[in-house]
Amino acid sequence: MRSNKESDFVFMRVPCGRCRFLKSIVFLIFTMNFMILLMSNKGLKAQTIDNYLVEAAENNPGLKSSYLEFEAAMQKTAQAKALPDPSLSFGYFVSPVETRVGPQRARFSLVQMFPWFGTNGSKADVYEFNAQAKYQDFLEKKNLLYYQLKVAYYPIYEVHEKIRWQQENLNILKSYKRLATTKFSTGSGAMADVLRVDIMIDQAETEIELLEEQLHPLTVAFNRLINRPDSLEVEISDVQQILDANTDFDADSLVAANPALQSIEMKIQGAHALETVAAKQGLPTFGAGIDYVLVDKRTDMDLPDNGKNVIMPMVTMSLPIFRGKYNSLIKEAQLNREALTFRKVELENNLNAGIVSTRYDIEKALSLHKLYDRQITRTRQTIDLLNTAYANDQADLEEILRMEQQMLMYHIYKAQATKEYLVALAKLNYLTARSE
Repeated sequence: MRSNKESDFVFMRVPCGRCRFLKSIVFLIFTMNFMILLMSNKGLKAQTIDNYLVEAAENNPGLKSSYLEFEAAMQKTAQAKALPDPSLSFGYFVSPVETRVGPQRARFSLVQMFPWFGTNGSKADVYEFNAQAKYQDFLEKKNLLYYQLKVAYYPIYEVHEKIRWQQENLNILKSYKRLATTKFSTGSGAMADVLRVDIMIDQAETEIELLEEQLHPLTVAFNRLINRPDSLEVEISDVQQILDANTDFDADSLVAANPALQSIEMKIQGAHALETVAAKQGLPTFGAGIDYVLVDKRTDMDLPDNGKNVIMPMVTMSLPIFRGKYNSLIKEAQLNREALTFRKVELENNLNAGIVSTRYDIEKALSLHKLYDRQITRTRQTIDLLNTAYANDQADLEEILRMEQQMLMYHIYKAQATKEYLVALAKLNYLTARSE
């Protein structure tokens, strides 16, 4: 009998029918793998993240609540401009007061109070600034919702990509199993190759099952943000074009327009207006009114103006002589304004620091994405060479399988880098209040 080495040498050297058959199978595997890679680049045609953002803005209960709070705050501006209600009083004399023209039976009094000049206007300014702050809070909540939705969306995209590549890897492994089985049946391969591929197929199938189970909690969290049923499937679209997003912009100008900062600025101006209100409340208020007294006629004599009712205009004024509470109100407004100013500076510092850190995360993820692209290209070239050598019995299947698994890991790493890039970009847009 010939040794294995001798038979292998003859198999490599002699163009027998069995050799041509095995080479045809290997060529078919090359073609199948190439077609799989072409199909993988088409992406998923589905609903885009922008569609989900619109849906979330329309349905999220927290966002609706924030907008209604703004509308409610707007109503206070009209309330502040209104004068206090006039007071009407009525008095009846149990024992009539005798006067020259007759006894007084009853009295009506109507009084309208007026605050110091400009007090109501300053109050309206306070409420208007507070309403504007509520609107900025609404914008901030909307931006935060968009960020949270993207943070929930892109991990689902990543899992779908992992499932796609695991499924394609499974198809490739099955084709290698058929090839290994054919080579074993013809006596040119080992049973160990078939068993080795079986082990990797089982691992790939398990990975796919685990990834599919992982989708459920991610889908529930995403659907809750949109306020829709948990069972609805999240459709994923191709996000590769987002990798070309522009991150070269002036962050300082965008930070200044951040809704959270604008909200604090409105509150600072509101505190300043409240200080003016507190000062005006320490000034007198005026009242104008009229008394109308009902007088009965005298029956014992006839006099000029007998029984004539009395009309008496009157003016009142408050005397704010107890200054402690007014001074305290002014001091409270000043302290609130200073506290808000420090809070604004702190938020500006945090935003700028977050932008620097997030820009690094974006550049890191983008660099890794480009690296994995290069590694995938080189690994594919290596696999093609190994497959050609394997067809001529110049390479073993174990090395090919190892490189295929390396190729799978690069695709998974690329999906992770894509997700990290997109999440970091979403954070950068949130910090700078950009709509891109």
